[in-house]
Amino acid sequence: MGTEAAEKAVISVDAMKVLDPRWLKPNSIETERILSVLDETIAKLELSSLIPRIIGSLDRFADLLGPEITASLMEYQQLSNQMEHLLVAAEEEGTAEAEEQRGSLHLLEQHLKCSVRNILRLLLAIPSLCKALKYEVWAREPATEAFIKAFGEFRNFMLERLLTSPTKEEETVQLMEDISLRINKNTETITALQAELAAAIRTQDEEIQNKDNMIKDLKNSMEILDECCKDNILQVKWEGEKQQKEELRASQARCARLQQNIQQLEAQFNKLVLEHRASELALRKRKCRLETEILNWIQAYDTDMAEKQAEFEEVHAAYTKEKAELSLLMEKHAVLLQEYSQIEEERRINEEKKKQALEELAVLTLAATRIQAFWRGYLIRSTFKPKKKKKGKGKGKGKGKGKDKKEKK
Repeated sequence: MGTEAAEKAVISVDAMKVLDPRWLKPNSIETERILSVLDETIAKLELSSLIPRIIGSLDRFADLLGPEITASLMEYQQLSNQMEHLLVAAEEEGTAEAEEQRGSLHLLEQHLKCSVRNILRLLLAIPSLCKALKYEVWAREPATEAFIKAFGEFRNFMLERLLTSPTKEEETVQLMEDISLRINKNTETITALQAELAAAIRTQDEEIQNKDNMIKDLKNSMEILDECCKDNILQVKWEGEKQQKEELRASQARCARLQQNIQQLEAQFNKLVLEHRASELALRKRKCRLETEILNWIQAYDTDMAEKQAEFEEVHAAYTKEKAELSLLMEKHAVLLQEYSQIEEERRINEEKKKQALEELAVLTLAATRIQAFWRGYLIRSTFKPKKKKKGKGKGKGKGKGKDKKEKK
């Protein structure tokens, strides 16, 4: 089943490619020339079919066409009118005169053809004008439209014939035979389906007939029910009227009671209004007294606040003045503090210098005292040294050495 479906799909695609002219491309110069001639003929047919419409609206298209094309169209209109007149006259007159009319018709037909060719030549010389006319004048007669469509189909058929090789033509024939077989099978299935449809329609008609009979029975039963309902409606209506009368009497009695209650309530309301008016008057007096007291308090508050405001302004002015003086004093204090710090630093440096000088002086004094002591000792030793030598001449050498050691010590 899958391969058959694939083959059918391939055949359908090939068929579309063969039958669709868009898949066909010219492969020779002769084919292109033939196609160009056919396309040019289609364009001329379209333009020639628009000529009667253009002549009918010649005033509207005069500026677009120009004087030369307009004159050619007027000439064509005159020739066509003469042609119509001669055709009408040929139908009314006899055979002898008809032969003379044929000669003139033939000649007039030649002139008409030349006029059409001249108009087409002038129009085709301006492609933009052709496009504009196709857009402007789009309505054609059905016969002309059918002829142009048939000629286009002929052009596609010629293109297909020119581009189809013998093998492709055989394939096309085989494809067409397959298509015809399929069409036959489809027609058979369609007939079978139509028979089934007819049978289904018959059964549906029978069902509809049964339903119509059922509807008639229901209508009859509804008419019977309608009559019964009318009797029931009359009875219900009578009972409703009776009940309405009873309810009306009851409502009247209720209204009388309510009216009496309303009168009593109005009396109570008037009494309460009088009482509340007296209390309202007392409250109004109290309100006036309280308003006067409040106004007095407000005035006293305003005077107090004015005094406080004046006092505050005086204090604020004094504060601003003192603040300005404080700022000046702070500036002076900062300057004095800086000077004091400089003086302290100078004092510290001087004290350090004095301390260092005292230390140096103490060191120098100590050194001087030691030098002086050493010098004095030296002087004393130098003075007493010869005397000792004299005294020690008679003594041994050992003693002299011992004394020298002591002196050295």
